[in-house]
Amino acid sequence: MTGTPAPVGRTALTRRRALTTALAAGATVLGAGALSGCDSASAAGESAVRLWDLFSGADGALLNDMVRAARPGMPGTRIERTVLEWGTPYYTKLAMASAGGRGPDVAVAHMSRLAGYAPTGLVDPWDLDLLAEFGVRREDFADAVWSRTQYEGRTYAVPLDTHPFIVFFHPEPVRKAGLLTKDGTLDVDALSSPDRFLAAGKELARASGKQGIAFGYVTDTAQGWRLFYGLYRQTGGAFTLPPGGPAEVDVDRMAEVIAFMAKVVDGRVNPKRLDYNAGLAAFTNRQTAMTLSGEWELGTYRAADKNVGAAPFPTVFGTPAVYADSHAFVLPHRDHPEAAHRRRAHRAVAALLKAGQIWATAGHIPAYQPVTRTTEYAGLLPQAHYKTAADHVVLDPAVWFAGAGSDFQNAMSQVLQQALLDGLAPDRAARAMVRRLNTFLAKPSPA
Repeated sequence: MTGTPAPVGRTALTRRRALTTALAAGATVLGAGALSGCDSASAAGESAVRLWDLFSGADGALLNDMVRAARPGMPGTRIERTVLEWGTPYYTKLAMASAGGRGPDVAVAHMSRLAGYAPTGLVDPWDLDLLAEFGVRREDFADAVWSRTQYEGRTYAVPLDTHPFIVFFHPEPVRKAGLLTKDGTLDVDALSSPDRFLAAGKELARASGKQGIAFGYVTDTAQGWRLFYGLYRQTGGAFTLPPGGPAEVDVDRMAEVIAFMAKVVDGRVNPKRLDYNAGLAAFTNRQTAMTLSGEWELGTYRAADKNVGAAPFPTVFGTPAVYADSHAFVLPHRDHPEAAHRRRAHRAVAALLKAGQIWATAGHIPAYQPVTRTTEYAGLLPQAHYKTAADHVVLDPAVWFAGAGSDFQNAMSQVLQQALLDGLAPDRAARAMVRRLNTFLAKPSPA
């Protein structure tokens, strides 16, 4: 993004109108492929809060369950879900609808995408006093996640969850390797430096009789970046992306992280050429004792091993940091929102947050911390064993071009694959990443 971000006001509205004009030809596809969610048929006299989200499959079914569980907390209101295609198609449609003031009442968005929406006025701020009236307060959220909801002192997102990049493991080989504590959790201190991490991989390979730690990244558009950025932030190195560039980063620390990643997947004790699905299979088929993965794969792993363990990503480079993203609720822009209707939207979101125990069953860490402090959540395993990851999460840089499903993640992952798979020297890979960063920084936001 070049220049200073426009304030939410007259300039932002002008940009929204410009975006509407530019995208008018595609505006009619907003409902294409959408699926009606639960509770679209409801009792007479109820008012609808229209929700757009990108949850299909098991997550979509869980959100339906949350909507039903939330009903007592929002009397006189029903939620009507519309499910849209994940990734770029979703965010394009959300931007077009918001630009024209024709969006839903509430939408789900990745927090890593907020930097492309709040500065340009595509979403409206939340009323914290109104949320507090319905039992949801700023102090109910971890600082690491809440800090990303802010723009110019106002709150533009309400976090639903944190979904971090963590480690999963099969307890038996981890126990044999001496890496399991008495309470059945992973001894993350035993993996708390590059040398210790690699040594643990060798012990895990011996204990399993096969291989140690799986990481599926080949041809994937995000996995390489997820591992790299979490590890880089552990080094404490700067990663500042000023509008227009150049990127302010520590190339030496970038190279150090890339060199370590290359050793993790060198093929000696850990598999080398794994794509995402092969990484899943290597772990579920017990070809490896541990895997580096997103918590969103918990259902897949638990189906193969009901006793599967999990832990926050180890602090390998000294500073606690766990790569993550967060699903959040946003308010698509309306020029003149009706006060009573906005009130219902706030109440509906508060009710959904309080039903977060249902969402947690999929592996996601509820962002609304009163849920994670309950005895019910404490008994949810292995989720309760990695909930502390939420205290140290790092999201993508807060720039318009980064975030879930972005070309940016893909571009970074392509360079990392060259280093991990094709032998590109770590220092050269680091410089190549910086060049790509500067290319992105030189582009203005399309909004």
